[in-house]
Amino acid sequence: MEPNLPVDLEPAHGLQLLHEITWGLVRGDRVERTPDFTLRQLVILLTVYLEPPPHTVRGLAGKLGVTKPVITRALDTMGKHKLLVRRRDVADRRNVLVYRTLGGALYVERLAQAIAAHASALSNASDVPEVQV
Repeated sequence: MEPNLPVDLEPAHGLQLLHEITWGLVRGDRVERTPDFTLRQLVILLTVYLEPPPHTVRGLAGKLGVTKPVITRALDTMGKHKLLVRRRDVADRRNVLVYRTLGGALYVERLAQAIAAHASALSNASDVPEVQV
């Protein structure tokens, strides 16, 4: 399922966008500096914020095709930075629910703003180099 993007990017622009956003995350530009999240951690974070709840450790593991300990380690990292929080499901103690936090919502919002700004700048740029693979 491809999202309907308001900006039509050429493949080279798309790679440039990915590069600039990840570079900015590492440097701490536009989004407050956090540890370098892995792509898996970022996907987990965005899944929790972009898809409707409830989210469980088991459900996230199934969706990503990884084990529950992999999800738990990722959630440990993001929990230290107060981006997500886990709680045992009181209705079914076997489940661990994953919840959004205010800090996480602000982080995701700033990330979205940075992506939109970079995408807009790239759509207006004519001097993006061709990608050599």
